[in-house]
Amino acid sequence: MEINLISDTITKPTQEMLQYMFNAHVGDDVYRQDPTVIELETRVAEFFGMEAGLFFPSGTMANQTAIKLHTQPGEQLIADKYAHVYNYEGGGVSFNSGVSCCLLDGNRGMITASQVAGAINDPEFYHSPLTSLVCVENTTNKGGGACYELDDLREIKKVCDANNLKFHLDGARIWNALVAKRQNPKDFGAIFDTISVCLSKGLGAPIGSILLGSKADIHRALRIRKILGGGMRQVGYLAAAGLYALANNIERLAEDHRRAKEIAAILSTKPWVSHIEPVETNILIFSLAEGYSDQLLIEKLKQKNILISSMGHNKLRVVTHLDYKEVMHTYVVETLQKF
Repeated sequence: MEINLISDTITKPTQEMLQYMFNAHVGDDVYRQDPTVIELETRVAEFFGMEAGLFFPSGTMANQTAIKLHTQPGEQLIADKYAHVYNYEGGGVSFNSGVSCCLLDGNRGMITASQVAGAINDPEFYHSPLTSLVCVENTTNKGGGACYELDDLREIKKVCDANNLKFHLDGARIWNALVAKRQNPKDFGAIFDTISVCLSKGLGAPIGSILLGSKADIHRALRIRKILGGGMRQVGYLAAAGLYALANNIERLAEDHRRAKEIAAILSTKPWVSHIEPVETNILIFSLAEGYSDQLLIEKLKQKNILISSMGHNKLRVVTHLDYKEVMHTYVVETLQKF
């Protein structure tokens, strides 16, 4: 039995989800005639209190479309140095939109309103790129699944409004934040111009993200998605997986959070662990003490059929998810206790 804790993207659809997909009513979504896709887009938009949604094959494409919506070539966006849109989207910010990034040194991937205010270029100083967009990530990936407080996001929004900036949320794991912090999704919809939400991580769908925004922005996003090659035909079969996930897999995220915290508690007792990032959701990041090798630990765990990943510099990551069952968790806990 292999236990994969490398990412929450490795989950496979359950038999119930597959049956729901099999029964989906579909049409040609390029012609906007797929009823299941339209239902998913509408339901997610309503969930967050936003006007409209658009289905994407990936979170990267959804984020890149949002950036293209809100910027012009030669401009600049502000984000944390850990931001997914900067680190893990293939340089798409520059390739697709022709914009640069002003990276801030936040706390576990989270930035503050004062940091944003201090990073905005003077719009009259034409030697510097025009600042036009702020992007934040919730939960933060490289920050170890950290969650923003709503009040902190509202303060950033005030800065954006005062300086005519757009505000985008990379909400790849927003579902984890909603459960962990017991937050209202409509509060997020009231803060951001656009939000991307992922269905294929914590919710366990095989593919898909939704970009949310105003009707006008989503109408423009449809053209950008087409240009990026994101137009799909009978994609309702995949959208059905998202509908099933919304109905069945949100509240259970609390189990993933509990298991991640229990693993962290065991690691905190080990002399070969020097630091553990606070665990709020399903991502656990820890560092090894000097003299210990991350690759050696990965190999020793692999011999026990437990897979985790290295983030470099003797830092490792564990991610709990839908396919990580309680029997697996018991085995991992017992194995780590003996290390």
